[in-house]
Order: sequence, then structure tokens, then C-alpha cells
Amino acid sequence: MKKLILSICTLFVCSLSANSDLELFKGLKGTLNIAGGTAHIASEKEAMKNIMQAYPEITMTIAGGGTGVGIKQVTEGLVDIANAGRAPKKDEIERGDLKSFVFAMDGIAVIVNKDLNVKNLTTEQLIDIFTGKIKSFEELGLNGGKINLYVRDASSGTMEVFTNEGIKKAEISQDAKVVASNAAMKTAVLSDKNGIGFISFGTVDDSVKAICIDNKCPSIDTILSGDYHISRGLYMITKGEPKPLAKAFIDYMKSISGAEITKNLGLIPYQK
Repeated sequence: MKKLILSICTLFVCSLSANSDLELFKGLKGTLNIAGGTAHIASEKEAMKNIMQAYPEITMTIAGGGTGVGIKQVTEGLVDIANAGRAPKKDEIERGDLKSFVFAMDGIAVIVNKDLNVKNLTTEQLIDIFTGKIKSFEELGLNGGKINLYVRDASSGTMEVFTNEGIKKAEISQDAKVVASNAAMKTAVLSDKNGIGFISFGTVDDSVKAICIDNKCPSIDTILSGDYHISRGLYMITKGEPKPLAKAFIDYMKSISGAEITKNLGLIPYQK
């Protein structure tokens, strides 16, 4: 595993860095379009705001849709960068001549309604819940009724990592309800006192409760150390080598300024 570090800087140093990092866009103009995984959006939107404020001749757009949608769109030349919550697969790389760039690490947090009295589940319990073997929180000795499962669609990188790492490739119950994004997942669980789902660690807030798995709780430290095992890299993917504006954006997200934005918005900056 490549070295992972957190960017820490003083106000003075950050200010100098912010100005120098924005120099990556000097002399560039045009439009940059990004789509795909939703875990990236908050950090990239903040970066885009800084860039477009400094360079009004540059326009940047970002949309969700999930990892699979982003990879499909960049392969077809519809966007300049695909956001992905997993590395591109071999066939995707070959079909689209794809190049991938990691800018952050993220965990997948299992979430429940904040009023539910559960703090920890074992991996075995998590598997039994999402396969439908355990159907009620009462079977776990907890207050609550019938468990309502929420998952992402098959094109989601979050879904793929949760399936592979969280429930060890077990087959998810057909009773699970599919939601379209991290935000939609939070809304669903917030609104359902017996709901359980999973989201990007970077999008966890006080509206829902992130629980521990095997007594390991998702945090920056546990994700970095590998103690919390449901984790992944966040990728930016281009068709062929990135064009100048896309390359500048990728470099900016991996710069000190980009890492500071990423860290402040709950993700873990990644550098070689």
C-alpha cells in the first residue's frame, strides 16, 4: 500500500500554498465536466469554487450517478473525468484506455437511525442482516422491529466495496430497497427508525448513527491503519492521458490545497 498522509499546515503556509496551487490553471480556459461517484462531490465542488473564482474563463460541472455511470460516460467521451469509488476493472481499462488517479481514502460506514440502540455489529451479524437471515432487531436483543435494508445500485462503487469487504460477497436480500446516492441513503435511514444502510465515511453527519463492526469504529485513524477494514480509494479516471484542464484539476486535488479541502470535508488525503 502506498503511503497515506494527512496534510497539516499553518494559516500562513496554507495561504501561500493555495495561491501557488491555483497557478496550475494559469493560461487554461474552457469547460471541465465530471460525473460518477458521489463521495467525491463535496470536496470537488469546493475545489471548483476556488478555481472558477480565480479563473472566470474556466467552467467546471459535476454530477453524480455512481461509479459505473461515471466510467461509462468517460469511456464514451461524454465527460472529462469519472469519479469512482473503486479502481477501474481490467475490461473497463482496455475498452476505454482508462487512466486512474487516487486522491483520497474513504471508509464505508454502516449507518442506522440515530434513535436505534445499536452501537456494534459483528461481521457475521452484518451478513445475516443484509442476506435477510436476521429480519428483526429483536433477534439481536435490541429494541426495534422489522429491519429495513437500504443498498445502492449495482453500478455504485460504494455498493461494490460494501459487498466485497463488509459482507464478504454474500448475496443481498431481494427485500432491500435501492437508493441512488450517499445523500439519498442518509435521508432513507434518517426517515426510517428500523433502517440500516451504508455510506461514504466522508458524508457521515449527526443525522444518522455510524456503528462499529467487530468493535472497530470508522474513523480517520482506523481507516488509515486498516483496523477498520471496509475502506477504499477514491479515484479520478480519464480516457487516455488527461487533457490539460483535467490534469490541472487532478493535480490540484492532490496538492496541499486540495488535500486540505479533502481533509476538512471528512475524507483522507492520499499521496505517494
